[in-house]
Amino acid sequence: MARSPELPVNIIMKWLKDHSSSLVVADFGCGDARLAKGVKNKVFSINLVAKDPSVIACDMSKTPLDSSSIDVAVFCLSLMGTDFPNFIKEAHRVLKQNGCLLIEEVKSRFDPNNGGADPDTFVKAVCNLGFTYVSKDFSNKMFILL
Repeated sequence: MARSPELPVNIIMKWLKDHSSSLVVADFGCGDARLAKGVKNKVFSINLVAKDPSVIACDMSKTPLDSSSIDVAVFCLSLMGTDFPNFIKEAHRVLKQNGCLLIEEVKSRFDPNNGGADPDTFVKAVCNLGFTYVSKDFSNKMFILL
């Protein structure tokens, strides 16, 4: 990230600012809760370890959020480890019908020529967990937004 011209969380912030501030957001793997501090939306910041008092410390596959209570679920550089399908299933549980899942990751993680996942295979797997594919944005030189 030190070499990135833009912090990835800023891309998510811009997306949210281009949409209604009334959208309720769950930031899965929030780190220091930077997203919540940078937008007007109500944001539930979730992380395994709470480095900020506003963060809900929990396993991202078992959050205390109510079912169908969130408009936007965000994973910004946070789909690491082998349990990530369960994180996405939890996002599906807490999202309202027609809610939006935003995934932002480093492009190299989606470069099958260099050991990364094939983006189309990944999108298909996410769709198999109950989501409908809308778009992927490769325009940023460092990150992909799904």
